[in-house]
Amino acid sequence: MAATKNSTPNPIPSVWTRQQREPDQPALSRSAIVREAIVMLDADGIEALSMRKLGARLNAGATSLYRHVATKDELMELAVDEVFAEITVPPADSADWRAAATEAAQSFRATALRHRWLSSVLGQAGLAYLGPNLMSYSERLAALFTAAGFPEPGRAIDTVLTYVIGMSTTEAAWLTTVARSGETEAAFIARLMPAAQQAAAGHDHLSDAYSTAAPRDPATLRDTKFTYGLDVVLDGLQLRLPH
Repeated sequence: MAATKNSTPNPIPSVWTRQQREPDQPALSRSAIVREAIVMLDADGIEALSMRKLGARLNAGATSLYRHVATKDELMELAVDEVFAEITVPPADSADWRAAATEAAQSFRATALRHRWLSSVLGQAGLAYLGPNLMSYSERLAALFTAAGFPEPGRAIDTVLTYVIGMSTTEAAWLTTVARSGETEAAFIARLMPAAQQAAAGHDHLSDAYSTAAPRDPATLRDTKFTYGLDVVLDGLQLRLPH
């Protein structure tokens, strides 16, 4: 009789789906590894993070790290989940769902700008959504939008998060570019403006916008842009609520 193929499914590649090993170095914990990884990510970005460099900073070999975190992908799942603990979501019994949703969106943006690598890796961080902090965050959002009366709270949440993540990703990338220049944001924009005006020449609407743009505080301008777009999104969702 022909041999049957092994029907055991492949393991799911996520830190949240496998049993954690017993540590061989009591002083080296998973939480310590993740905290140091976040410090490295915040300082130098994803490209600079490696298990070898992380081990050196913790005075531990890569082999010791692998007993806690099997791969760099798992490390990113853990880092993503860790920073999600910083995002606040008002309680579901908030009197004004729009104010609560705005607070949650602004907290997400603030966290994403503190950890500028976050938004860009959300779609690449494996099954990060299985982590306890991200699960808690998702549950609180679901409770908020359900209490607000949305017939499909999941879709309303997806709409808000799509906007917030998109804006935060673009903003974080811009601030990373500014940081690498070694200049303040205002100084970098002032140096960039002549090239932008030249590039816009011959494009009527863009040329007018660049030529009449008055100098403004860049941080305030970014805040205003974010709030405007978020208000538009919430205006649209308001129309979906039963009357």
